[in-house]
Amino acid sequence: MAAMRRRRRRLRGRTLAIAALSSMTALSGVALAAGTGATSPQAAQRSATLSVGSSGPTVKRLQRKLHVQRTGYYGPQTKRAVKRFQRAHGLAADGVAGPATLRALGIRAHSAQYSNGGTAPTTSTSSGGSTRVPAVLQRIAQCESGDNPHAISRGGRYRGKYQFDRATWQRWGGTGDPAQAPESVQDRVALKLYKARGTAPWPNCS
Repeated sequence: MAAMRRRRRRLRGRTLAIAALSSMTALSGVALAAGTGATSPQAAQRSATLSVGSSGPTVKRLQRKLHVQRTGYYGPQTKRAVKRFQRAHGLAADGVAGPATLRALGIRAHSAQYSNGGTAPTTSTSSGGSTRVPAVLQRIAQCESGDNPHAISRGGRYRGKYQFDRATWQRWGGTGDPAQAPESVQDRVALKLYKARGTAPWPNCS
């Protein structure tokens, strides 16, 4: 009888040890699964960058902080304002609102908050590239659309950076929807129109 009691105690102890080990393994598996593929908020914050071509609510917050027109689109005017802020605060004046600039402005953001076709912000050649846009056209673009190449008027008639109607756009070499055309193409068509007719096509902004 004594031998049987000792055997039962040994079996009970072995069962408890196995149960404890199984529990630890399960907990370990949960910890590994929870950590797989996750990005920490700090890493997301480090990846945050706004530049020419970015759009969305975070761009509007940036523009509000910089006291420029809140269009939600990061155009040349916003880039100039960012450069001024960077110079005033001892930051690299590159016109790109990276993590250091955003922190200095008190803006907390990460790349998933930015939108440009549903993705993180991308850079654009803007009105540079192969087309030199004169200052007067830059002012017109700012007035018409806030430099937003995807802008569409409330009624839908006027579209793109220079708010072309479709007939004018096609007459001067554009194809498709002006608001969907690359910004450099919009610049070229606008420049061609400007050289032929001056500021007359933009009476409210010239």
